[in-house]
Amino acid sequence: MEHKTAGRLGRIQGRARFVRESPDVRRQALIEATARCLAEKGVGATSVRAICSRAGVSAGLLTHYFDGVDALILATYRDVGEKVAAAMEQAVAAAGPDPMDRLWAYLRANFQPPVLDPNLLATWISFWSLVKTSPKIAATHAETYGGSRERLEVLLREAAPQIPRPDARIAAIGLTAMVDGLWLELCLDSSTFTIEEALAMVKEAMTYVIQKPRDGSVDQYLGR
Repeated sequence: MEHKTAGRLGRIQGRARFVRESPDVRRQALIEATARCLAEKGVGATSVRAICSRAGVSAGLLTHYFDGVDALILATYRDVGEKVAAAMEQAVAAAGPDPMDRLWAYLRANFQPPVLDPNLLATWISFWSLVKTSPKIAATHAETYGGSRERLEVLLREAAPQIPRPDARIAAIGLTAMVDGLWLELCLDSSTFTIEEALAMVKEAMTYVIQKPRDGSVDQYLGR
């Protein structure tokens, strides 16, 4: 009797856990399934059926939370961007209070998991393919990349307050482009150069930006 009671209790608890599963959890499961479908199949084959099959849910659940596949792909882009940004911020926080260490941690995080991931590249490629055809995806792309560059600019100015604001903006754009290019090549073909070599190139560029002689002063550029 005691064994049967425990068995029934276990089944009840199992059902209770299923019932208590929040809408946010189910919504997130669909987003994660979409990211995997995009990475494995590309945009063309990422359908309601493919996503729901991957998530193990009915098509009705997808349409309950999202207005179709396009809306789900948009939510997935935002989710992936937020996760990458969170990983970068974790690296900055772990670097401690020194501004130079925080700047380097932000740049270095691009070449460490979970940011450096060939599967993540496949997902990004799917998003990028929609930038020119979907205004909403284009806006999310601009927001994601704009936020990343602005964050790098802030870290640059904290590490090297002597850099005028306009120079810091240009330097952030240049460093971002360099990091993106190296990240892309490492994901496509890691035999071209090593992660250590990529980091050395980025560090050299960062050092140059910080130590580069400049005319004028910060106050002059700020209009003081």
